[in-house]
Amino acid sequence: QVQPVESGGGLVQPGGSLSLSCATSGRRFSIGGMGWYRQAPGKQRELVARISSGGTTNYPDSVKGRFTISGDNAKNTVYLQMNSLKPEDTAVYYCNTYPPTVPWGQGTQVTVSS
Repeated sequence: QVQPVESGGGLVQPGGSLSLSCATSGRRFSIGGMGWYRQAPGKQRELVARISSGGTTNYPDSVKGRFTISGDNAKNTVYLQMNSLKPEDTAVYYCNTYPPTVPWGQGTQVTVSS
């Protein structure tokens, strides 16, 4: 069974950067049609970036210009580069297909605080 494994989170000061990675175990999957999501305490899980099979990317206004999603088919890995981080970016970050079709992984915690 496909199981995303997210990594790369941590504590960073406002204005800092982090790079997240997502690999899957179980079987190979296509990088196309993947998304990064996040869930902050007390809030619903939300999509923050997605990439289509053709490489088209989309972002909500809240992260546009700061986050970049990319993928490496050879490594079966999806990345999320996050720059100019803000305290409101604090959340657990997950990857999944877009729309979500596989079990959620454990996610990786991102905390933006001074």
